[in-house]
Amino acid sequence: MHGEYKVPGGKLVVVDLDVRDGALRGVRVAGDFFLEPDEALPAIDRALEGAPADADAQALAARIEAALPPGTVMFGFSAESVGIAVRRALAHATDWTDYDWQLIHEGPQSPALHMALDQVLTEEVAAGRRPPTLRVWEWGAPAVIIGSFQSLRNEVDPEGAARHGVTVVRRISGGGAMFVEAENTITYSLSVPASLVSGLSFADSYAYLDDWVLNALSDMGIKAWYQPLNDIASEEGKIGGAAQKRLAGGDGAVLHHVTMAYDIDADKMLDVLRVGKEKLSDKGTRSASKRVDPLRRQTGLPRGAIIDRMLSSFRTRYGLTEGHATDEEMARAEELALTKYSSEEWTARVP
Repeated sequence: MHGEYKVPGGKLVVVDLDVRDGALRGVRVAGDFFLEPDEALPAIDRALEGAPADADAQALAARIEAALPPGTVMFGFSAESVGIAVRRALAHATDWTDYDWQLIHEGPQSPALHMALDQVLTEEVAAGRRPPTLRVWEWGAPAVIIGSFQSLRNEVDPEGAARHGVTVVRRISGGGAMFVEAENTITYSLSVPASLVSGLSFADSYAYLDDWVLNALSDMGIKAWYQPLNDIASEEGKIGGAAQKRLAGGDGAVLHHVTMAYDIDADKMLDVLRVGKEKLSDKGTRSASKRVDPLRRQTGLPRGAIIDRMLSSFRTRYGLTEGHATDEEMARAEELALTKYSSEEWTARVP
C-alpha cells in the first residue's frame, strides 16, 4: 500500500507498507522533508512496524514520538503527518495529480442557482459521471449565504437586506454567514471524490483542500495561512472562509467551497448581517469590519487578474481543462434552484 500526504505549508510525506494479520509490516517512510539525525528515519520505520492497522493518526504519532532519538529535529513535517500518510495508504487515498481536473467558470448566475450547482455537480462527482471540478462563481445579485444550521433571524436583518436588494439563500454546508457582492467577492467550489481526503480527519481535510489557494496567494506576494477550522487569514485579518459537505452516492464526494473578500462595503455588510458580540469576541476584535482584510488592498490587482493567477497556479500544479455544466446538470440545478433553494421552507428551515 502506498500513501502520500502533502503537509499544508510544508513538505511531502510518502509511506509504503503492507498489512499482515492486522498489523503494519515492511513500513518505509520517505519524502522531501528535513530530518536530523539520519538515524531518526529508520527509528520512525521501526516505530510503525507491527502497529495495529486500525490505529488512528494520533496513536501512530505517539509511537513515532516515543521512538525518536534525543534531539531529533523534524522540519516541514511531523510525527502526526506520518500517521496521516499511513492512514491514507490504508484507505487507498488518491492524490490531486491522479485526476483530470475540469474548470467551470461561466457568466453571472443567481444565488439560488449557485447553491443548486454545488449540490448537483458534487452529486455527479460522487456518482462517477463527472471528473473532479473546480468551479469559479460569478454573482448575478448581491447575497447573504447562511450556513445549513444557522438561524435565519439571528444572522440576517430582513430590513437591511431589502434596503440593499440582497437575496438570502441557505447552503447545504455548515459554517457562518457570508455577505457577497458581484465585484467584491471571489468564490469557488471544489467538488472532489471522497478518496482525495481519505485518511484525513475532518479538520485536516480543510487545510489539505485549502493548500493550493494558499500557494496561489503566496505566488502573488500575499502572506496568508490556514487558520483552523475554516479560515484563510493574513496578518491584518481574515481573507476568506471555507465550508464543506460530504455527499453519499457512488463512492462519495466532498464539496469544499471558499469565499474570499476582494473588496468589501463594511457599512452595507453590517446593515445586512447581525454579527453578535460572541462572534467578535473569539476573533479578538470589536468590529466585524476590522476582521476582513480584502485582497484588493493587499495586491492592487483587478479581481479578474487575481482569479486568472489562481487558476494558473492550480493548472501548473495539477492540470486543469476548461469545461461546463452539461445540459442535464443545468436542468437539474435550475429545478433545485426553484423548488429548494428559492423556497421559504428551505431558507427558513432554522427560523
